[in-house]
Amino acid sequence: MGVPVLQSTISAGGVSFDPLVWSAPLMWLVLSAFLGSAVLGLSDREWARRVAVAGWIAFGAFWLVLIPHFVLTQKSLVEGIGSLAAVPLSVWAGYQLYRGRDSLFVLTRAVGLMGLVYVPFLTIGPLRQAIVESVTDQTALLLSLLGFDPLVVDGFSHNGIEIVEKPYPYESTFWFEGNSRPITYNILLACTGIGSIAIFAGAILSVAAPWRRKLRALALTVSVIYVLNLFRNVFIAVSFGEQRMQILPGLVMTVFGLEDPQMVSYYVADRILAQTGSVVVLVGITYFLVRELPEITVLVEDLLFLVTGTEYDLAAAFDAGEETEDIATPSDD
Repeated sequence: MGVPVLQSTISAGGVSFDPLVWSAPLMWLVLSAFLGSAVLGLSDREWARRVAVAGWIAFGAFWLVLIPHFVLTQKSLVEGIGSLAAVPLSVWAGYQLYRGRDSLFVLTRAVGLMGLVYVPFLTIGPLRQAIVESVTDQTALLLSLLGFDPLVVDGFSHNGIEIVEKPYPYESTFWFEGNSRPITYNILLACTGIGSIAIFAGAILSVAAPWRRKLRALALTVSVIYVLNLFRNVFIAVSFGEQRMQILPGLVMTVFGLEDPQMVSYYVADRILAQTGSVVVLVGITYFLVRELPEITVLVEDLLFLVTGTEYDLAAAFDAGEETEDIATPSDD
């Protein structure tokens, strides 16, 4: 027996709306437009521009329909703010590209390649199951090394108790004995790190640089993200399963609209600490990439321009920093 891979129905006033159902065709439209633009750019730049602009507008619509999912269903402040900001930024990117900011072709190609890496894991069942169960096994190993040994179960229920918010019946659920009822922590596709890996893989592969340096940057980035994500899973599993983050439970339950006090540890560990930490880590990895693969600055500069409206020359800034370090550091002679 199976259920849809993703469910996120929101009901209000007798009307039901599933953002993920609406976002699916938009996802394919955006992916086709951005990759199609990259191909068209090889022969007809103006047609590539038109297709890319349409893709950016569709990308804005994609994030618009997902706002209720992140805000109301996931109750994620970081993802909610991110999706809300992505709507005007996508439309603004399309407008700037239409006006002739050709550097945005690189960002367009990057987003298309990000989708090319991520979408197969989202849509191909065996591939998704392989990565989810692999990450589950590796998280379980790390937990055992730390002295924790929760059951790892499959299916949508265990011992007659339903496993809530589990979209597929993989062997990917950690089962802890809780206070009022068992605590279940599900490893989902979002817990595998493939989303962050896809972002950086698309960025690295999209820029014009020697393949040797691109592959080295890709290998280092993927390795760091994958390992840190495993420790993130361990942190959430222990914090939630062992109820280690019962911080200001009344306030947290009110802010996130929770009914089960046991969920406080999960929301503090994941929605507040882990997601905030993930943003910091992604910024740190971006800084590393700019030093390792300077060609990627074209993407960072365009993103900063879209957000602030100010032009930046990061390459010059880093060069100046390196010159200062050279002057301030004594030689070995």
